[in-house]
This record gives sequence, structure tokens and C-alpha cells, in this order.
Amino acid sequence: MTTTAMIIGAVGWLVLTFGAAAFGARFLPDEWYRQLKKPTWNPPNWLFGPVWTVLYLLIAVSAWLVWRKYGLAGASAALAFFVLQLVLNAAWSWLFFRRHSIAGAFVDILALWVTILILLMMFWRLETLAGILLVPYLTWVSFAAVLNGTILGLNRA
Repeated sequence: MTTTAMIIGAVGWLVLTFGAAAFGARFLPDEWYRQLKKPTWNPPNWLFGPVWTVLYLLIAVSAWLVWRKYGLAGASAALAFFVLQLVLNAAWSWLFFRRHSIAGAFVDILALWVTILILLMMFWRLETLAGILLVPYLTWVSFAAVLNGTILGLNRA
């Protein structure tokens, strides 16, 4: 693979990943969210942007590493799971902040967690570093799932 092809590929994975991020970023905390009961350990809103920026970068690089080594055809199942987790990731913000569906977002984040775990294992087998790069993502989504579940419990009507 040429250097130009690798650069174009890297840009492509970054655009795809940050495209999902941009979709999710369209749905931000609003007055409804501010009025929800939240646990004392709920992080401040300003923390989410920097954390997610780093995570999206790691996620994109992980896909690029697998793609660079195997191509789309050689890693089609793993890369399909990659796209699936991006869809679930973007859907969470829409469900939670736009639809105000705490329960729907909770179901989504549980599916996202399972998908990330499967993706991490697939990537790990193909390119160990790619799997390692997904560990912070799985860790953060684990925390976010507990937070989502706690908010759901605190706001049951």
C-alpha cells in the first residue's frame, strides 16, 4: 500500500468516525436534561467534549490500523462491527437528548457496549494495538451505561 493510500485511508476513517460524532453532537443537553435528577458523581458537562474527542480519535485509528493491514475485504466482519458501533454511538445522543428517552438510550448503550466488546476482541485478534486502542472507549461506555441506568432509576415516573 502506498503512503498516499494510507493517508487517504486514515483521513477516511477519521471522517467516518468524526461524522458520527458530529451527528451526535447535534443533540446536546437542554433544559429537560438540566432538570433531571442525576447522581452526585455525574461528571460536569464540559468534560464530555474533551473525553469524546480523544476517544473518537482512538476509535478511528483502531479502524485504520485494521484496514491498513487487511483491507476492507480481509476484515469485512470486523469493520462492519466498527460501523455498527458508530451507528449505535450516534443514536444514543439522539435518543437521550432529542427524544428524551432515557430508557431507549439505556437499551442503545447496552447494545453499544456489547458491540464494542465484540469489536475489541475482533480487532485484538487482527491487530493487537487496534484492540488496545478500544479499551478506553469500552471503559468510558461502561461508565456511561452505569450513569444512564442510574439516571433512568432516579427519574422513573
